[in-house]
Amino acid sequence: MDPNAPLPLNGIRVADLSWFGAGPIAGAVFANLGAEVIRVESASHLDGLRMAQPVPNGLTSPNVSGYYNNFNAGKLSFTLNMKHPQARAVALDLLAHCDVMIENYTPRVMERWGLTYADVAAVNPGIIYANMPMQGIWGPHRDFLGFGAVLAPLTGFTYLTGWPDRTPVGLGTNYPDYVVNPGHCVIAVLAALRYRAKTGKGQRIELAQIESTVAALGPALMEAAANGRVPERSANRLPHAAPHGVFPCLPRPQSGSVPQRATLRADAAASAATSIEDRWLAIAVLTDAQWEGLKDVAGRPLWADAERFDTLLGRKAHEDELEAGIAAWTQTMLAEEAMALLQAKGVPAGVVQTAEDVLEHDPHLKARGFYVRLEHPELGESAYDGPQFRLSETPARLHGPAPLLGEHNGYVLREILGYDDARIAELLVEQVVY
Repeated sequence: MDPNAPLPLNGIRVADLSWFGAGPIAGAVFANLGAEVIRVESASHLDGLRMAQPVPNGLTSPNVSGYYNNFNAGKLSFTLNMKHPQARAVALDLLAHCDVMIENYTPRVMERWGLTYADVAAVNPGIIYANMPMQGIWGPHRDFLGFGAVLAPLTGFTYLTGWPDRTPVGLGTNYPDYVVNPGHCVIAVLAALRYRAKTGKGQRIELAQIESTVAALGPALMEAAANGRVPERSANRLPHAAPHGVFPCLPRPQSGSVPQRATLRADAAASAATSIEDRWLAIAVLTDAQWEGLKDVAGRPLWADAERFDTLLGRKAHEDELEAGIAAWTQTMLAEEAMALLQAKGVPAGVVQTAEDVLEHDPHLKARGFYVRLEHPELGESAYDGPQFRLSETPARLHGPAPLLGEHNGYVLREILGYDDARIAELLVEQVVY
């Protein structure tokens, strides 16, 4: 890959006024595609992710959060104190030089700052202005606060996750923030840029995160609308698959080595005794042919050949017994080996990997070079997510690590805004920019 090859969004400048997850993740995609993305931040009211874990032990700098850095690689940081009366003029000067603006606050924030779409379009009619408030810019809940942890229960996802006889457990992460909302924002901005290229006209994008998220709940909504049934929690099970779940495997040996199949069973007890973590395997059997493949891999145990397991309906009717039998087999296997054997038979199966597995041990991700290691001035070498998709002619790439807080103030003030030394000194003394 030519590191100097032109990228699809070269020449596009994005003002990223967002914070936490949904907005910055969308901005990161634009940066990887070649746009100049400027994080407009506040030194007095830090983006919460700048102080979020994980951070290296003993470090308290706002520049060392792995969370923040991973979502902001290749961007510029410009610190602007929006509480100062002069800040609005500086912000509008910057937005006059931008093609895209992203923000994900409640509507009242932009109204208070005087940076609504009408305000910005007055100085830059061609701007693509992307609002990403949790519940939209109008409606009875327009000013409600929230992140992915609020959106997941609000949109029905949390209710569906967990066991039927227990309280909902949720998604375990702010799923809407990381996947659905930024993805929809990227698509909307690219569509608006294409429209501008054809017509010369900018426009406002309203991406209500609640609507963006609800759109991903289609099957459950259809079940309620078409059949009058409210889907309930079913743990890992699905109505059209059996077995469908996560099953225990041998712990990973301390050495990290994987025993050969011939010695696996003999070493099972020893491996468990010296283990360092639990291991699990996800298995999804959607057809009778896949069930036969699973039985072959498991050595066709007598219990599995019982007639009641021959069909999907039979397996569903005896699912507890079915899962107990499979778990008894998987507990004698290393997860990676069982996955490979099942996949070879056409049975969908995957190791339940830890973060360390994904980063360090997954042979597929490693072979594809997904994770990119970049040198950060305070953290040293750190791993970053690579581009989420690959274009054959103009492949996205990471241009550098996440910025230090306010690292590019001079560049923005001099090179983009064209302020002279006297004006810059005034802004610094007055703490408009700091």
